[in-house]
Amino acid sequence: MTEWSIAQIQQQMRTGQLSARALTEAYIQRISEVDRSGPAINSIIEMNPDAIEIAQRLDDERAAGAVRGPLHGVPVLIKDNIDTADSMQTTAGSLALEGRIAARDAHVVERMRAAGGVLLGKTNLSEWANFRSTRSTSGWSSRGGQTRNPHVLDRSPCGSSSGSGAAVAARLCAVAVGTETDGSVVCPSTSNGIVGMKPTLGLVSRSGIIPIAHSQDTAGPMGRSVADVAALLGAMTGSDTRDSATASSPSVVDYLQYLDETALRGARLGIARNFFGFDGRVDALMEESIAALRHLGAEIIDPIDLPTSSAYDGSEYQVLLYEFKADLNAYLANMKSGTWPRSLAELIEFNVANAARVMPYFGQEIFLQAQQKGPLSDRAYKEALAKNHRLSREEGIDAALANYQLDAIVAPTGGPAWSIDLVNGDHYGGGCSSPAAVSGYPHITVPAGFVHELPVGLSFFAGAWSEPKLIALAHAFERGTQALRAPRFIPSVGL
Repeated sequence: MTEWSIAQIQQQMRTGQLSARALTEAYIQRISEVDRSGPAINSIIEMNPDAIEIAQRLDDERAAGAVRGPLHGVPVLIKDNIDTADSMQTTAGSLALEGRIAARDAHVVERMRAAGGVLLGKTNLSEWANFRSTRSTSGWSSRGGQTRNPHVLDRSPCGSSSGSGAAVAARLCAVAVGTETDGSVVCPSTSNGIVGMKPTLGLVSRSGIIPIAHSQDTAGPMGRSVADVAALLGAMTGSDTRDSATASSPSVVDYLQYLDETALRGARLGIARNFFGFDGRVDALMEESIAALRHLGAEIIDPIDLPTSSAYDGSEYQVLLYEFKADLNAYLANMKSGTWPRSLAELIEFNVANAARVMPYFGQEIFLQAQQKGPLSDRAYKEALAKNHRLSREEGIDAALANYQLDAIVAPTGGPAWSIDLVNGDHYGGGCSSPAAVSGYPHITVPAGFVHELPVGLSFFAGAWSEPKLIALAHAFERGTQALRAPRFIPSVGL
């Protein structure tokens, strides 16, 4: 299939060489050939039966002279923890919610529909966004099975936005939406060799998204270029009365204006060596990336220190347990009538009663730990949350940016993808997602190269609402290095 960027798609549609319907049909055919058969990536949990009809309506609008914006007629895949009030289910990949149709679109879905996106289907994910077991396998869900990495098929796609990352990499859609609490956009982006952005907390509404923790959860755009991610981000943002965090959201809808190939000239970038050292091959690739940044005009401050970067590991987990119980209980209780579990306690009971189907490989120890937590008024929760914010913000990213007078912090996003192991679960290498995740600050990852056949990304992160700057820097690096590579669907590679 011809690979087009969103800009190229719009150009083709303007000239009449392409239609939204034809493009949607082409992706549906590609999904049949690559996701359902052939290499069988298994990234899509459900197709939208209305996709072609939606595309045709958008073609009719265009023919009448109405174009909604850069996303008009562009096929988009949505992670299966995001509500869509249509023919598709929203289940978080769990058989516990099988058959459930949301009563209302998530706000981010409302925004994308209004922008003219064609909702092509739902992507598979790590069940319950990878917050059920400490021994879970990324990309596996009881409803959807195991998603595979399109670069090397026996390697993990990472998670929890596994299907979104794999589908974009495998050219099954133009762009996709993931969600992140800590690493769930940037990890599947680096592991699948694409661009992914976790926005500032509150830039994108969380209403209608199955939650883990309101202090860290956000949806984020995933695509094959910074430009495509910027286009999708603009369609996702906006204030929402159902999510008070969006009250401070900037009224920016056109992030394409920040694409600047010269943005690295004179930019001060700090190299966070805290996140190096877990893999010598990754370190070598990062040194090449740092050299490229210098060549493109950046002033490199190396090293910088994020001394608090691991000091909140324990308190972060405690906050997530507390908020998961409270937030998931609220979400389940507000679902429209049905036979599904209405609380975390009932969900735990369902899993026990259906253990052979729901828990064949790993259990639900995180669920059990969360269920033991008290209300959000507990002193232990409040102190842990305050500690997280102080260490990740004032004494973390904010301090580093100020002390070194930086435009952004740079680090390896993670290591090469590990082997899928349903028996023992994930075995991560390194990663730098936590500072931006815990602080609620933005983080973008861009392809930087390969370790053997496995992609590795470079991360840029900075302070709250710095998306324009990060988009500019990431775009300049991307254009200067051009490390994106189409997957080859290799069965296996020994490392």
